[in-house]
Amino acid sequence: MYFTEEHDSFRKSFRDFLQKEVVPHIEKWEETGTIDRFIWEKFGEMGYFGLHQPEEYGGLDLDLFYTVIFLEELQRINSGGFAAAMWAHAYLAMTHLKKEGDDRIKREYLAPSIEGKKIGCLCITEPFGGSDVAGMRTTAVKDGDNYVINGSKTFITNGVYSDYLIVAAKTNPEDKHKGMSIFLVDRDTKGVSSTKLNKLGWRASDTGEIAFDNVVIPKENLMGEEGMGFPYIMQHFALERLIMGVNAHARAEYAVEYAIQYMDEREAFGRKINKFQALRHSVAEMASKVDMCKEYNYSITKRLNDGIYVVKEASMSKLLSTKIADEVIYDALQLLGGYGYMEDYPLARMFRDSRLGPIGGGTSEILKEIIAKMVIDKKEYKPAT
Repeated sequence: MYFTEEHDSFRKSFRDFLQKEVVPHIEKWEETGTIDRFIWEKFGEMGYFGLHQPEEYGGLDLDLFYTVIFLEELQRINSGGFAAAMWAHAYLAMTHLKKEGDDRIKREYLAPSIEGKKIGCLCITEPFGGSDVAGMRTTAVKDGDNYVINGSKTFITNGVYSDYLIVAAKTNPEDKHKGMSIFLVDRDTKGVSSTKLNKLGWRASDTGEIAFDNVVIPKENLMGEEGMGFPYIMQHFALERLIMGVNAHARAEYAVEYAIQYMDEREAFGRKINKFQALRHSVAEMASKVDMCKEYNYSITKRLNDGIYVVKEASMSKLLSTKIADEVIYDALQLLGGYGYMEDYPLARMFRDSRLGPIGGGTSEILKEIIAKMVIDKKEYKPAT
């Protein structure tokens, strides 16, 4: 219904690519917290960063189900950090380049991002604001032909090793969320500094806290219209939340598959543990939850691909899929007994990595309030024009 033979062929080739080019390096990257630059260019050479980008700048302009496959297969190699680094570049930073960047920005930043020669990050969350985007304190003050940026951001994926930053800042603080704008900042601009954060999971990715101390950028680095930053961010949140929903169902599905494989190999009391009713019923419930999430997420992907604004549905996807992924991975780990607690088995890392799901990209508590406004108060969110 959702995937064609071409999709299936892409899935196989991408899975093979990951096994050959990425998996041999995962343990090193998990230990060092640094992903070697060569892999970004390999992704670029294969066109993986251009799946949903315009052909004019080197992209492939494919439907969103190629993106779903990209996300699902990244989860199967069991490094939430590596997966996050890839999709944060391709679907957070590059989405703003694609939607709000002018031709110069697209030629100088989007095209090399598609090639994997430049790495981007998206800087929205702040140390004092968390999920409260409208409460942003970072400012961008116009000074002649320049803007001067001051403030800080935190929990930024690719925040340390990226080449450029897409930064949200207040250009008119008195207007609250209506006074926000989006800017492009080069990493080597004077006054930009970053600190690497030490995380529970997602160990392979570099998550940073970034400071902007009188950072001067040309006015041409304003992306889109001044004062339109908030609606730009909000309309892209639908894709980000759906991405995190897809990631969740994919890692949960992999956890179930691994648990089933383990149960078929493990024996207790003279028989394989997949013959014990309590464990079989646990797997049945886990598989049912995952399948429900997956089918819902596919249907929302189709609607988004058709141009429908799915902010409510994408919020629901992230809210429930990430919660269910945590529950399923918790239960899958239990099925392995003591081995589930060992770092030599994949469930320990998956357990840690999955916990970020209900936090990143808008906490579950924030999503509940957004959904409540739409369901109870009949509030309507519309895309930026």
